[in-house]
Parts: sequence; structure tokens; C-alpha cells
Amino acid sequence: MTRGNEWTLDPARGLPADSATRAHALEIFRHTQHLPLVSMHGHVEADLFLRNETFGNPAELLIIPDHYLVRMLVSQGHSHAELGVPSKDGSVVESDPRAIWRLFCRNWKLFRGTPTRFWLEHELAIVFGATTAPSEETADALYDELQASLNTEAFRPRSILERFKVEILATTDPAISDLAAHHKLAQLPGNHTIVPTFRPDSLLHVRNSQWQKEIRTLSQVSGVEVGDYSTFLAALRQRRTAFIAAGARATDHGHLSADTTPLPPADAQRIFAAALTGTATAREAEAFAANMIFEMARMSTEDGLVMQLHPGVLRNHNANVLGTYGPDTGFDIPVKMEFTRALAPMLDAFGMNPDFRVIAFTTDETVYSRELAPLAGAYPAMRLGAPWWFLDSPEQMRRFRESAVETAGFYNTSGFVDDTRALASVPARHDLSRRIDAGYLARLVAEGRLGLDEGIETAIDLAYNLPLQSYAART
Repeated sequence: MTRGNEWTLDPARGLPADSATRAHALEIFRHTQHLPLVSMHGHVEADLFLRNETFGNPAELLIIPDHYLVRMLVSQGHSHAELGVPSKDGSVVESDPRAIWRLFCRNWKLFRGTPTRFWLEHELAIVFGATTAPSEETADALYDELQASLNTEAFRPRSILERFKVEILATTDPAISDLAAHHKLAQLPGNHTIVPTFRPDSLLHVRNSQWQKEIRTLSQVSGVEVGDYSTFLAALRQRRTAFIAAGARATDHGHLSADTTPLPPADAQRIFAAALTGTATAREAEAFAANMIFEMARMSTEDGLVMQLHPGVLRNHNANVLGTYGPDTGFDIPVKMEFTRALAPMLDAFGMNPDFRVIAFTTDETVYSRELAPLAGAYPAMRLGAPWWFLDSPEQMRRFRESAVETAGFYNTSGFVDDTRALASVPARHDLSRRIDAGYLARLVAEGRLGLDEGIETAIDLAYNLPLQSYAART
């Protein structure tokens, strides 16, 4: 709420509007609001915590790396260059952080009704304690207020983890990472745990422009000379073992398709050999990627890493933006998905295996009730991931519960994951999820479908216990 230059957040924001249901929601939320945060699917880099340096300025922290924010401003005619997004080709971009901040504040109204608005309000008011809402008139004063906070010890990365009770935080790391930062972090004192996540996508897509170079790096870091398909699998197993030794609990796979059809070993070897010479076709690459998801599932039954599968995003939709600014700049677009047939080979082989767990995410909400909830409600190895990326907004989180719970229940879901690259938004995203779940559970209480005590217990499980259980390390 804004009155003049005064700015306060409604303590019941995001909760149901009718007073009876809101009262239940406030009581439920009270029991989850201050629980520790379990952040098992994110993209904050481990080096950030190792260096533990103060953040440079508000634009570097809150604007430039936030592809949600950037894409909204670009959709309204502003350029990546104006927003200070670094260019790959050396072209000039805005280097004055205050100018970038002013542009953002001048366009604050563009974020009305979006989750970006909710997260940023929480970050500004709760994380930073700012007392002024963004606007063209307040831009400089707000910038100075935030900069003063960023210069303090309380806003170093590891201090933020402590302050917001981040119990465990997973980074996402390429399979060829040497994990040096994680090994060093493991030697530091603190109540939080920072663990890696095994992300092999660039190695599984054989038409990736850097694939041959990365195969050579894989040979170096694994100690396995990769010359054929069998040594490729052996090298991947070695890297998974190294990730587990560094604390990893999960793998992460962001393919375009959910296909998990395995190949006969001879066909996999033939495609791998073609890829080494740069002659694999697009169709062969797709078949190989599907085969490798099946093999990653097989390896998970062996080593216990939880498999995260989130297909269905067409990456880098705009070739000019990719060429100039690189990936993760707001031009990844969801596509229609099919899971039931696509996951059948993997689930037929491993879906009843007590040593396997797969958490399936989607950006296509139309498949929740039709496909993913029935699958998660049948296979003990499968859990349905939380609304993620384009779906991690209040209305779509509510629709997720309405679509999935009746078929899968609450306890075949993963609990919340925040999927953020921005450290300061971790507490904001968890706060929003807890509010939406409190509101949904409050409605069940108001309708006589749950007791209030059951609503509170379920909310605690969704916010804290289920993420820990879903990503539990094998003992």
C-alpha cells in the first residue's frame, strides 16, 4: 500500500479476500511464515557464496540478471542494451547503474499483477527494509537507500542465507564442473548447506555447438578417455559420483521433449560416433537425447540422485538476441507438452523401483490434471513438481492445487522449489508460495473438507517437510 511517499505491504497480501477464509489463511500462514527455507532447485552460483563479497549496486543485483524483469521491459520497447545486459559481441550497453535503475522505476506500473511485482515488493520492503515504493520521482532516493544496505555486512551472500534461515540451497552445475567452489565452501563454518546439482544437458544434446569441446573436457575432469558410447556412460557415472561426494542430491534435465525412449546400444554407439565427426542429424540427436534421459534414470536407480525433469521450453526463441546477449535473457518460450506416452518407457522400467525418484515439472499447465497428476498419483517413483518458471505466479499456483490435488493428493508433490538466479528473491518466492498454499488450504477448511489442524499440518509439510523428503539423500 502506498500513501504519499509512505510504503507498507499488506500483511494479508496474496490471501483470500473473503474475511472468513482469510482468517483461516492467516492462522495457517502464521505456522509456515518463519520456517527454514529449503531451496533445492536454483541457479545462484556457488562462487557467489565462496567470494562472499558485497553486491555492487541495486541494478546489478535486482535488474540486469532478472530475465522476468528484463523481458517485460523489452516487450514494451526497451532494449537489452538500455538495461545493461552484457553483450557477447562487444556492442555498447548502458554502464550507469543509476540510469538503469531510473528506467526500471519509471516503468514500475508495467509489473502490476505479475509475480515479479510481488517478489520485488517483498525484496525491497522485507529483505532491504525500504520505506519507499519505486517510481520516477523516488528512483534516486530508493537507489541510495538500497545502496547503503548493500554496503553492509548483513547483505553479503552468506549473511543473507543466515538471516532468512536458508537451511539448504542447491546450485545447478554443468556435469563438467570441477566443483572447486563447492569443495571450498564445504570447509567453511555456518548453519546452511550449499550443494551442487548435476546438469548434463549440454553433453546429452549432441548437436550442441560446443559438444565436441565439452566431450574433451569431460575426459579431462572424469579421468575417463571418452572415445565411444560406453566410455561416455562411464565418464558420466564418474561425474555423478563426484557430485554426490560434494553433497549433490539431484540431477536436472531441461530437454525440449519429455521422450524417454531407449535406443539399442548399437544405435546409441552409431549416433555417438557420428556426433564425434559432426555428422549426426537432428532426428538422431533427438533420439539420442531421449535415450540419455532413460540412461540418467537408470543411473539414478544405482546412485540415488533424484531426477528432476522439466521439458517443454523452446530456448533462445530470438536468434538475434541469442547472438548478441547470449542465453537466459528472456526469450525462452514454453511449448505444448505430452507426458503420458513420452514417460512410459522410463516409468515402465523404473517407476515402481524404490531406488528411483523423478520429479516432473512443466510450463504447460494444461497437462496437470490430464497427465502429470494421474501419473504422480500412480507411480511411487514419481512426484509432481511445483509450479515453476512461467507458472510460479499466484493464479497459476492456485490452479495447480485445484488441478492436481484431487488426483495426486498433496503428498505426491515435491513441495516448493524457487528456481531463481537472484539470491535476494529466494525468501520472496517462498513467501508467495506459502501464502498461496495457506489460502488454498483455508478454503478447504472453510468448506468443511479439512480441519484447521489438518490445514496447518499440510501447510508445514508443503513448505518444509516435503521438499526435504523429495530431495532426501540416499543413506
